[in-house]
Amino acid sequence: MKKALFASPQDAESAFYDALTKADLDAMMAVWADDDDVYCVHPNGARISGVESVRESWRKIFSSGQTLRFQLRESQTVQGMMLSVHSVYEHITIAGETRPRGPVITTNVYLRTERGWRMVAHHASPAPAAAEPEPRRAAPPKTLH
Repeated sequence: MKKALFASPQDAESAFYDALTKADLDAMMAVWADDDDVYCVHPNGARISGVESVRESWRKIFSSGQTLRFQLRESQTVQGMMLSVHSVYEHITIAGETRPRGPVITTNVYLRTERGWRMVAHHASPAPAAAEPEPRRAAPPKTLH
């Protein structure tokens, strides 16, 4: 299978989330570099290293049959000529569930290769619960003189 040429890290990231939404393993692996140094950390999971192990982890996720939808928010990017690091909040909706999932903070790392931009790392962790706002204190009684 010939891999697509991603002209920018943003193109690679769009293809990554498209493959994730469609549960398309071939499209997912087309985004990844062919390097045994690649790694992936799924939410609450261990680090998975190497192309074949990463492929197997996505195969297991896709075989669950869940339909996932993503809204990406608060994206931050640090980009150089050869490396691009993207940090996003993923807001995930799963078809059939009535309660939304908590957001996931994700870091995606892309490397410029001779065959275009490729993912070399994906690290996703549940976002910490939002801090509860402090309770409002009653204003002190006003004294009129």
